Amino acid sequence: MKRRLAGWPVRRAGGWTVGAGRLLVAVMAAALVVAGCRPRAQPAAARPAFLPTVVSVAPAPNPAPAGMVWIPGGEFSMGCADPRGRPFGGREAMDDARPIHRVRVPGFWMDETEVTNGQFAAFVAATGYTTIAERAPRAEDFPGADPANLVAGSVVFSPPSTPVPLDHFHRWWNYVPGADWRHPHGPGSTIEGRDDDPVVHVAHADAEAYAAWAGKRLPTEAEWEFAARGGLSGLVYPWGDEFRPRERWMTNTWQGPFPVRDLGLDGFAGIAPVRRFPANAFGLHDMSGNVWEWCSDWYRPDAYAAADRTEDGVVVDPQGPPSSHDPQEPNERKRVLRGGSFLCTEQYCSRYIVGTRGKGEISSGSSHLGFRCVKRP
Repeated sequence: MKRRLAGWPVRRAGGWTVGAGRLLVAVMAAALVVAGCRPRAQPAAARPAFLPTVVSVAPAPNPAPAGMVWIPGGEFSMGCADPRGRPFGGREAMDDARPIHRVRVPGFWMDETEVTNGQFAAFVAATGYTTIAERAPRAEDFPGADPANLVAGSVVFSPPSTPVPLDHFHRWWNYVPGADWRHPHGPGSTIEGRDDDPVVHVAHADAEAYAAWAGKRLPTEAEWEFAARGGLSGLVYPWGDEFRPRERWMTNTWQGPFPVRDLGLDGFAGIAPVRRFPANAFGLHDMSGNVWEWCSDWYRPDAYAAADRTEDGVVVDPQGPPSSHDPQEPNERKRVLRGGSFLCTEQYCSRYIVGTRGKGEISSGSSHLGFRCVKRP
């Protein structure tokens, strides 16, 4: 049974918990040569715990699905070294992204960008699908809840007007009745003219429904990280080790005093349309920042240590653990999130760092959570 606070149904999004009309965050909110593959040249700054990435040289199958890029597969070191002490590395050790370990994945197609409002609208128009945020919570799922509180809605970032301590995340998150993918900030807001923005307020089941309609699926966590690294090994970001190489903005994150004001120095205060920042070496946009992205794996902090390995120590095409477990909220079922969002900052959340992991309760979305899809030949 889901937890309740003051009679409010509990919904969660991107590692956040909603109760009493407020958000309660549990955010946390990660060299053997493969036959037929070749190693990519690695910058000297690669972490010593990481072995070179080995990228398949097999040609991409034809034809290419519209809007997707070929991720050639291969073998890489998966996970994240402790980023504390590095510029923009934040305050968290990222313990659940270790041990760093070797993983092998086959080739696959991946959406070049996060699924957009325009793409999701086409899915809804074709199927009549109603997202979880648009459905009123059922009384049987929340025994004892006041019927007046069983209202459709979602979790919305709501910045305070003045600086606040960063110890209570409910200061900047609200459960907003009427918030959904069409109304990202609640009733009266709209996505009109924003077809190229990533769709948000999608629960895991919503993302799966879209993927099935499109003939695709959600990526595994291993597929997502291999794709995000773009053939590089152990670097902090999908593009390298510098947050702003040559003073160039590479991703949409938070600048300014968190959570009061995003100065938008990167060009966007809030969500950015897709393709506004450089693609990585595989041709993928926004694999860091902008919006969180659902993966198919169940979340466990010990998933990497428990993964099955071959005799040579490699985990082959991992699909994630068979069930979820978050010690902070053991009764909640969570899936892995990847990539961070426009709210990420070294002040509070630095999960724009590639290899780091997030987690989200499967029945909820939020104003900074989206997805992209993959498919195999």
